[in-house]
Amino acid sequence: MLTVNDLSIKFKTANGLFDAVKGISFSLGKGETIGIVGESGSGKSVTSLALMCLLDKSNSTISGKVMLDDISIFDLHEDEMRAVRGNRMAMIFQEPMTSLNPVLTCGFQVMEAIQLHLGLSKADARALTIQLFKEVQLPRPEAIFDSYPHQLSGGQKQRVMIAMALSCDPDILIADEPTTALDVTVQKTIIDLLIKLKEERGMSLIFISHDLGVVNQIADRVLVMYKGQIVEQAPTKTIFKDPQHSYTKGLLACRPSVKYHLKRLPAIADFMNNDASIGNIREAYNYPKKEITERKEKLYSQQPLVQVKDLSTWFPVSSGIFGQSKKMVKAVNGVSFDVYPSETLGLVGESGCGKTTLGRSILRLIEPTAGSINFEGNDLRSLNKTDLRNIRSNIQIIFQDPYSSLNPGLTIGESIMEPLQVHNLYNNNTQRKQKVLELLDRVNLLPEHFNRYPHEFSGGQRQRIVIARALALQPKFIICDESVSALDVSVQAQVLNLIRDLQQEFNLTYIFISHDLSVIKHISDRMMVMNKGEIVEIGDPDDIYNYPKEEYTKRLIGAIPGF
Repeated sequence: MLTVNDLSIKFKTANGLFDAVKGISFSLGKGETIGIVGESGSGKSVTSLALMCLLDKSNSTISGKVMLDDISIFDLHEDEMRAVRGNRMAMIFQEPMTSLNPVLTCGFQVMEAIQLHLGLSKADARALTIQLFKEVQLPRPEAIFDSYPHQLSGGQKQRVMIAMALSCDPDILIADEPTTALDVTVQKTIIDLLIKLKEERGMSLIFISHDLGVVNQIADRVLVMYKGQIVEQAPTKTIFKDPQHSYTKGLLACRPSVKYHLKRLPAIADFMNNDASIGNIREAYNYPKKEITERKEKLYSQQPLVQVKDLSTWFPVSSGIFGQSKKMVKAVNGVSFDVYPSETLGLVGESGCGKTTLGRSILRLIEPTAGSINFEGNDLRSLNKTDLRNIRSNIQIIFQDPYSSLNPGLTIGESIMEPLQVHNLYNNNTQRKQKVLELLDRVNLLPEHFNRYPHEFSGGQRQRIVIARALALQPKFIICDESVSALDVSVQAQVLNLIRDLQQEFNLTYIFISHDLSVIKHISDRMMVMNKGEIVEIGDPDDIYNYPKEEYTKRLIGAIPGF
């Protein structure tokens, strides 16, 4: 159905032409699903945009041939291509929040596409939109029709984008990272939905992802892209059983696995620098059971560093005529646990379960409603602002989105130096700058990065920057809030290794928050499972994974992408 032959894409830059895609060729059969896998910058998304003729021609040069049946895509005029988009080929873009217009209702945006392509009346377009919302299993389709994007969850916004892409019944659907940063349970429902819709409609599907585990759930065949080239393509089972290229082996090995105990995760470089097998690399990084047991005996023979008792954080959601609260959302409801010095306590659960609210409540970034938080003998809830500010040098947080937590008007050097100035550490800015340079080096960034701004860095580099900022005050306790959720699996592995290395070097204590149980199982000494504001299980990660008590926990485990 679709044939791509010798596709090359170049972009104009200040330093000349950049080769983003270098002569790739592949085909897509009717009813087939191919997965395109690779790290950010490998050329996956650029390839998909080229297939849809959505690249800016003033800034790019495209060569090669793309045939849709007997139609040469690159020879079409814009009006002819507009007829192909939607009707023959449709696309689900990577980030639904930025793809949907924030000032238009979700229903209107899908209706608009239907009326443009199919010429239906407003009433018929509305009826078809609601039918599509039902087909993609959105709850309360009529209500969501009149809702704005910000009123929906990430998974619901993704379903709206799928409904829009399906509205003209395309032959080929391109899904560009449609599950990135979603909960593993929501991710699984989106994948199951795409499989169901593909089979019912007889579509062909191009599924783009950085995660081979996700692709394994949906693809018939896999293309592995690296630096703009296809380095390996084969049936999915072959890729997973017998990967040939070193890069493919690295992608397979760097995702945390529930089957192994590793001191550190393999990285792409471990495979690119030699021809090692996945088994040999994992053996080299094996974490012996005896060492794990000895570590835990030492950890839990200590007095707790942090003690949380009956902590609740409730939010009013509506008020009566005279302003009285009518209903409370119990985001955190009567939670109790201890954290021991140098421990990593994992906290896992779906979006909306209360994980982030709990983390921020412990630091009093959100004021709790009830309960106590004890840190080194200090009741944090009883401290005034001055005393709390003084103790904050010992308790830090790494926020979920590093870009939004960095001031875009400050260089990263200034951002990391700022807490040193606020807490009046070191004698002058010259000494503070030297400390910042040491921190940058420790998180594998370069001295010249000091004077660059946040937008000049990749996601993984920004994550390292906020880790350096959290370390600046030499804290004892850090809460890591979804600090790897939106990263490529290869970058995620590097950041998880860094977090563990820093713990050993500085005797750090972590609460590590994630929706991904495989990440939590890898990084944690103990783990807590949170659901609807309450801790429903707490204990050894192996015990919870192998013998879960709650149906909710079983569902989280069942949603882990496996291979």
